[in-house]
Amino acid sequence: MDATLTADERRVEKGKLLKVLGVGFGVAICIGGTIGVGILRSPGPVAELLSSPWMIMLVWTLGGVYALLNANYVAELASMVPRAGGMYAYAQRAYGGYGGFVVGWCDWLNNTLAVAFISVVFGEYASGLIAPNMYGGRIFFSLAVLLTMSVLNVIGVRTGSDTQKIFSALKALALIAFVVMCFVIGGQGGVAEQGQNDTGSIVSTGLWPSVVAFILAFQLVLSTYDGWYAPIYFSEEDTDPTRHLPRSLFGGTLLIIAIYLLVNLAFLYVLPLSQFGGSKFAGADALRVLLGERGGQVVTILALVSLIGIINAILMMAPRILFALGREGLFFHGATKVNRGGTPIVALILTAACAVILTTIGTFELLLAVGQFFILVAMILINVSLYVLRRREPDTPRPFRTIGYPYVPLLMLLFAVLLLIGYTVSNPFPSACAIVVLIISYPIFRMIRSGSVSGELQADG
Repeated sequence: MDATLTADERRVEKGKLLKVLGVGFGVAICIGGTIGVGILRSPGPVAELLSSPWMIMLVWTLGGVYALLNANYVAELASMVPRAGGMYAYAQRAYGGYGGFVVGWCDWLNNTLAVAFISVVFGEYASGLIAPNMYGGRIFFSLAVLLTMSVLNVIGVRTGSDTQKIFSALKALALIAFVVMCFVIGGQGGVAEQGQNDTGSIVSTGLWPSVVAFILAFQLVLSTYDGWYAPIYFSEEDTDPTRHLPRSLFGGTLLIIAIYLLVNLAFLYVLPLSQFGGSKFAGADALRVLLGERGGQVVTILALVSLIGIINAILMMAPRILFALGREGLFFHGATKVNRGGTPIVALILTAACAVILTTIGTFELLLAVGQFFILVAMILINVSLYVLRRREPDTPRPFRTIGYPYVPLLMLLFAVLLLIGYTVSNPFPSACAIVVLIISYPIFRMIRSGSVSGELQADG
């Protein structure tokens, strides 16, 4: 072994990840993996459903509370089982190989589809802004951002971490600047009308239609909070995961809530409620009120910055799942190869290659919907794993213990089950496909396990 290698590099040669990350990265990956174009697009449809400033702010607050309450029990699992792979690590600890296999593969598939889809959206925005008449512009810009972020992560985990911190900071500062601009320049059309229409939709449309509208709005809000759990994928690379992971989860989620509430207040201040509720892209409409036609270009740039942060976050997260699966014999062992920069290089290349293919094809909406079903299933299984591990391993150290156990996580479990039922009813075909995949996953798992055991026996012989 080369005597000039650092201690971290020598650990990498043995197939281990570098312990170089801290709370700063955890908060950055939480923000970067969550805040995207959704906060600029979803507020309009939410406002259309609710038609009341107070109800709008309430549903965005409750979405944040939902994320915090989920972070409450995930923080216990993350500090108790500080291993790479995110949700897979907890499922494998609680249920064994097959439970871990289902959660791990579902999580990786969902992330890979998500990064492909987000790259497509990036390509659409970038080509429209930079080269609207360029043939194949969407594909060019989609592949450009995907490959650029992949190369940065190939260099090493420090480069990926620095990139995440930069784009998360830019994203947060840009949204705060947008809020300040709205309150300094705007307010000409929003507040007056809102005061006249503050009776809310419950009085005007009846209780039951209002309840349905609130549930639909809440589903939209929850989609914008998805990603708050990003820090858990880097447990083995954190210098002190038992302390840093809870702080990253709660700190990052609280900052996201604050940003989301401020952005919605800014929309309400600038846009009349009738225009806000009819907006498909509230961020663009608000900036057009403030800056004229230049506003559309400004919001596109803001959207691109947000998307780059999410693409980088997922390209860091997803390979860690394959790394963990490969280490446990649920994927080929080459996925555990880590380069000198601390990147699971083979897992990253495989993830990026699959995303490139999907981005080029651009026809994967069904698979993306299937992946969303899987994530709901995974979150239910992770919640139950908290109870399984509390019963099976009562004496295992838990640096962070779930606040309000067992009642608070039980409430989240019931809510997740209701969300899954609602998603199944509203998306029957993708849900049916997902159920079929779950059914056939067991024989696939047995085949992989048999192949892994056979390989080990041959190696021993």
